[in-house]
Amino acid sequence: MRNYNIDIETVKQLEEKCVKIRKDLLGFVYRIGMGHLGGELSIVELCVALYYRYMNYDVSRPDWDERDRLILSKGHCSETLYTIFADLGAYTIDYMVEHFETLDTAQFGMHSNRLYCPQIEVSAGSLGHGLPIAVGMALGARVQKKNWRTFVITGDGELDEGTNWEAMMAAAHYQLGNLVCICDKNKVSMTGFTRDVMNIDPLDEKVKAFGWDVVEINGNNMYEVCKALQDLPPAEPEYRRKPVFIIANTIKGRGVDFMENDYKWHGGGIAKEQLEQALVSVENSRRVR
Repeated sequence: MRNYNIDIETVKQLEEKCVKIRKDLLGFVYRIGMGHLGGELSIVELCVALYYRYMNYDVSRPDWDERDRLILSKGHCSETLYTIFADLGAYTIDYMVEHFETLDTAQFGMHSNRLYCPQIEVSAGSLGHGLPIAVGMALGARVQKKNWRTFVITGDGELDEGTNWEAMMAAAHYQLGNLVCICDKNKVSMTGFTRDVMNIDPLDEKVKAFGWDVVEINGNNMYEVCKALQDLPPAEPEYRRKPVFIIANTIKGRGVDFMENDYKWHGGGIAKEQLEQALVSVENSRRVR
């Protein structure tokens, strides 16, 4: 794997972008009255690094054939992507609020829908389907001899679904070196800690046993996220090698102190007083390098 030095100025810029995205996300969820803030906040670093730096992607051309694909399998956290799409200029927050789950358009929903929002690669919400679809996309790139890469972000609670493990077997069998699965391992699902609901550890050993290369990082540390993504091998479709599985250890509700590691913030809205407190917390979480 490549091992280039990470540009610390790039890391700083991406960290600043994470602060903005978290603040915008909180304001967006406050205005629409619903969301899944715990898991949406935990994936901010991962999504920011991908969309602003490491994916070959143009938000204004969502059907561009040469783009890298990102499937957010944990589709209930789509507000993070909507917020990024707005920041990149595809929409405005006002427009998304106006068209969020409305009877006439429903262009934006709490669960992502590609039919109405073209920047969304795959409609999601029912868990366990993103990785199987990603396997098909990666195989499609090989058949077409295309150099784009397929990324998929899953939740750790989502790995309770058996379809993920079937997909892992298939990806290893076909040696899909152009496929990257990122597990948002925030350790908290809807009703409690994953270790109590359904323990998936030792996740690294299990995924390795299924034939994947495994990289484990702090998924809320931008430097480590950048390092993992920069070290990915080239996405040459005909080059057969193990697919890559990134275990991103994150904190549910990251950046908002009263939300962190609390399953009660898996879903729901946020009150005005809580919003004000949350924005202060995000500002105070800004990293100084």
